[in-house]
Parts: sequence; C-alpha cells; structure tokens
Amino acid sequence: MRVILAEDSTLLREGLVRLLAEEGHTVTAAVGDGAALLAAVEAEPPDAVVVDVRMPPGHTDEGLRAALEIRRRWPAVGVLVLSQYVERRYAAELITADTGGVGYLLKDRVAQVDEFLDALDRVGAGGAAFDPEVVRRLVAASSHADPLARLTPRERDVLDHMAQGRTNASIAEHLYVSRSAVEKHINAIFDKLDLSHAAGYSRRVLAVLRYLGS
Repeated sequence: MRVILAEDSTLLREGLVRLLAEEGHTVTAAVGDGAALLAAVEAEPPDAVVVDVRMPPGHTDEGLRAALEIRRRWPAVGVLVLSQYVERRYAAELITADTGGVGYLLKDRVAQVDEFLDALDRVGAGGAAFDPEVVRRLVAASSHADPLARLTPRERDVLDHMAQGRTNASIAEHLYVSRSAVEKHINAIFDKLDLSHAAGYSRRVLAVLRYLGS
C-alpha cells in the first residue's frame, strides 16, 4: 500500500515510516503540517494517508481539516486520523460524511501495533475503522436525545460495532455469536429505528447516523 504520513513529531513520524516499511508498505511522503500533506497528495495521490489532528501552525485542528479536504477532493484516498483527544465536531463530520475508506483512532492505539496496522489495512481497502472510545464519546455528547431507547442491550452492542466500521462477520467474532444472529439483530435495529424501507447499504449508514445523534 502507498501511504503518506502527516505528523509534526519527528520521532513519531520516523517511527511510523520505519514500521510501515517493515510491514511492506511504501511511504511516498512524510510531512509535518497540513499544507504539506495536501501538496503531497495532489502531487501523487496514495492509497491512504495517516494524519495527526493537531499540526503547525496553530496546533489545533489543521490535520483534521486537511483530512476532510482530502475526502472532498480525492475520495478514493483512504484517510486514517490519529488524535490525542476526540475532536467532536470534526470527528462527527468525518465519520458521517462517508463510511468508506475512513478511520479515526486515538494515538494510544498506535502503541497497539496490530490494531493500528489492521485499521490502516481496512481504511486502505475502502473500509472503516473507528476507535471504540471515539464512538463512545460522540454518543455521550448526544445522549440528551437518545433515539435508541427501544433497542435491547445486545442490539446496542451490535450497533456499537457497526459504528466502528465492522462487518457482520467481524461483529459475530467479537460478540461470540453466529453471523445469522448478528443479521437478525441488525434487522431488528432497522425496524426499531424505522429504517425498514430504506434501500440497501444506506440503512446501515442511517443507523450509525442515528447512533451518533446526527
């Protein structure tokens, strides 16, 4: 996979370059700010970018805004955002704008090398990878208008994993249930959220949007 890294910490950036190279990925550029990231993607669009949220010059949300710009201008490029904190406004926008080829992890996950690499692989392949803690905090922020009161605890568990971007097979594995059981729970979720008549994959997207309080 061809990857561009955007991280202002030289130590972490070089460590990620070495890690990805050892895993067989090609790092086509490693930059330290959002403007340089956009320029690198424009020069040679990669399969995926890994971008820190807070970068120069303001060290606020430059990286996340660059990630959203990449999603708008180069939708085929996977975007994996790394953050020390959950930036609720932009995180929700990133998650709900498009469920394919996008991920948001807290930086603690980078230390869990297998989890980080798995998330990057999923994003680069057009899937999704959302840190459970990110999802939890977004949901907590909107709990004043909970649309999920009719769901059972197990249905909430299934929807939580859907919001993390997991497939039915992956949900079944993590919850130790059969795939058919997961499918039944998902159909029940659609019914209870009044999504039975929505078409195809859009039902899954709409269910996650309801879950995030959007």
